[in-house]
Amino acid sequence: MPKKSEMNGLSFSDICCLFCCPPFPSRIAAKLAFLPPDPTYSFIPDEAGTKFTLKLSDRAEWQYSQKELDNFEVFYTRTTRGNRIAGMYVHCSPNARHTVLFSHGNAVDLGQMSSFYLGLGSRINCNIFSYDYSGYGISSDKPCEKNLYSDIDAAWHLLRTKYNVSPENIILYGQSIGTVPTVDLASRYEVGAVILHSPLTSGMRVAFPNTKRTWFFDAFPSIEKIHKVTSPVLVIHGTEDEVIEFSHGLAIYERCPRPVEPLWVEGAGHNDVELYGQYLERLKHLISVELVN
Repeated sequence: MPKKSEMNGLSFSDICCLFCCPPFPSRIAAKLAFLPPDPTYSFIPDEAGTKFTLKLSDRAEWQYSQKELDNFEVFYTRTTRGNRIAGMYVHCSPNARHTVLFSHGNAVDLGQMSSFYLGLGSRINCNIFSYDYSGYGISSDKPCEKNLYSDIDAAWHLLRTKYNVSPENIILYGQSIGTVPTVDLASRYEVGAVILHSPLTSGMRVAFPNTKRTWFFDAFPSIEKIHKVTSPVLVIHGTEDEVIEFSHGLAIYERCPRPVEPLWVEGAGHNDVELYGQYLERLKHLISVELVN
């Protein structure tokens, strides 16, 4: 029997209940994936209640001055499932050709990601457009797999219509659980490029690493969608990832119709890939060389 630690802290009875009584995808998703933190930010409306400014709490650990917050344009938008989700457009570079539609990882919200977005966009010469999943930050409702897909759809359509960014100038970036909606969207729209950072193949394969097929009740089946992605795909994964095994990134890469040179970060885990020098260098090369040529 697998060790408890290999199943994200679930006991054998938990696993039996999760997958057998009955194994609905929403239950797999809720048990294995979603850990929304208490909100680390708020939106302050103007007198008309139509525009908002971003206010960060101390827990957001903002690393810049108040002046840099002027680069953040924040908003709400509605999904097709009726949820109101929060989002932000980070104006990092006036000369940026590309905008990154960033779907963040688990256990963080937009407030905690704000410093990272500004720093990343400034270094790779891209603007950053991001959103909080339903149930994260100040977005309404609760997180579930179906909401993930409608959340990114709402973000995509706002980026296309309100900000008039062409698909060829959009880079979809998903990290960890964020690779799930990213792959889904990329399977339906062609864009400039797709970046999958620590992707998972499916929920069952995370819980049971020896799973070889996709069951009808599996959640997050990105492995069954990746062959539909026609855009160039960069896969990034740490070889010592303790949350989503390196084999997931390798499997996704091998099924990509248009993969570019992947980034396997030797010795990196799930949450420290960005600390390695080759991370930024690989992104810069993708954007300034590969997407230009």
